[in-house]
Amino acid sequence: MSALPVTFADVLAAREFLRPFLRPTPLVQRDAVSAALGTLVLLKCENVLPTAAFKVRGGLNLLGRDPTAKNGVIAASTGNHGQSLAYAGKTFGIPVTIVAPRGANPLKLAAMRAHGATIVEHGVDFDEARVECERLARARGIRYVHSGDEPYLIAGVATASLEALEERPDIDVLIVPVGGGSGAAGACIVAKHVKPSARVIGVQAEGAPAAYLSWRDHRPHEGGPVRTFAEGLATRTTFDMPQQILAALLDDFVLVSDDELYRAMRLLLVEGHLVAEGAGAAATAAALKLRDALGGKTVALWISGGNATAESLGRALAAT
Repeated sequence: MSALPVTFADVLAAREFLRPFLRPTPLVQRDAVSAALGTLVLLKCENVLPTAAFKVRGGLNLLGRDPTAKNGVIAASTGNHGQSLAYAGKTFGIPVTIVAPRGANPLKLAAMRAHGATIVEHGVDFDEARVECERLARARGIRYVHSGDEPYLIAGVATASLEALEERPDIDVLIVPVGGGSGAAGACIVAKHVKPSARVIGVQAEGAPAAYLSWRDHRPHEGGPVRTFAEGLATRTTFDMPQQILAALLDDFVLVSDDELYRAMRLLLVEGHLVAEGAGAAATAAALKLRDALGGKTVALWISGGNATAESLGRALAAT
């Protein structure tokens, strides 16, 4: 196996850098959620971070440590990646421009603007926004921050897995949502170093399965139109760096439907007293789907983001 682009040492360095900026997030047990899932479940609450999503770990690590980012950055995002960079830009005094698809989550766009980012709305989905972002980066000579192919981002978000396994060494399974795959890639790097027997499972929406198909078939896939409400999972193309790590280290990968995501959001809200957006509920949806196989295991589920709209929460509460 060729050397991976991010190492466990990179994760340790990220943790040391992030220590003054972020507290470890809670790993909570909700008995009603465990009962619904038929096993001991621990919820990694990344939704309590300053941007209500896990990616802020990577944004702070990159903008704070990468000298090529000091004069300003541009990125494409449906929300959480952009929020991460906007928050980090405000923290370190670095100009940030985000290209977002038209109709993106208004809560996330408002948060980016509140942190001082310049927003350019372009295209119908993430991938159209990404193409425009890459064009603008070349035209303006600005540092383009890719959503997944960035070692600082992967090492930063991997610190969540390090926190979880250090707090609970008895974790047998980690289930992590996959959009571009940085979170799952980081979980793999940490788990295979700290506890090699622990299984890491990725989960993606059926309506945007490019990363899953690429992992399954060992070759890049580009999907058709995105058909999921969960913008954090809504990518039509794959990212090389996370895919390299997932191909080498990920144990399993499952797909979930939007109905399953809504049911998981409802379970987390009503029984877990936690707000999760669609992507943030994906790990729980996967655990519901894998209920029989997970029996008797201690399972950590990523609540990767809590930026749910009122409309999505309403649909979740109506789910059966």
